[in-house]
Amino acid sequence: MSSAPRQDAGPAGSAADEPSTGELVSRLSSELSTLVRDELRLAQLEVTGKAKQAGIGAGILGAAGLLALYGVGTLVATAVLALALVVDAWLAALIVAVLLLAAAGFAALMGRNRVKRATPPLPKRAVDNVKADVDAIQHARDH
Repeated sequence: MSSAPRQDAGPAGSAADEPSTGELVSRLSSELSTLVRDELRLAQLEVTGKAKQAGIGAGILGAAGLLALYGVGTLVATAVLALALVVDAWLAALIVAVLLLAAAGFAALMGRNRVKRATPPLPKRAVDNVKADVDAIQHARDH
């Protein structure tokens, strides 16, 4: 350890082991850089999760569309059977069509709810954390 006085020493009463302004600025820069990287990582994780939810919702909506298509096909078959035969066969086809359309409606509601939960794809927690970090830095600067 050198006994030479420090070049950047402050007033006579200051402690010799206090970090210099340059060290503080360097440490602040490093910590801010780490903070920004961590917040970006959090934002990426949030957006990925929301995109997954939107994909699941879109898949359920696709299933609803397919079930609705089958329902329409069955309704067409029902109309054909009812007009051609005017017998009980059309009742069975009608019941199947109603059940398929009810299932399509249920799947569409489920898919819509999943898509709603995933939108907007803003990383809310990361944005809130950045706002809190900015507030903390401003508060520390003011005091």
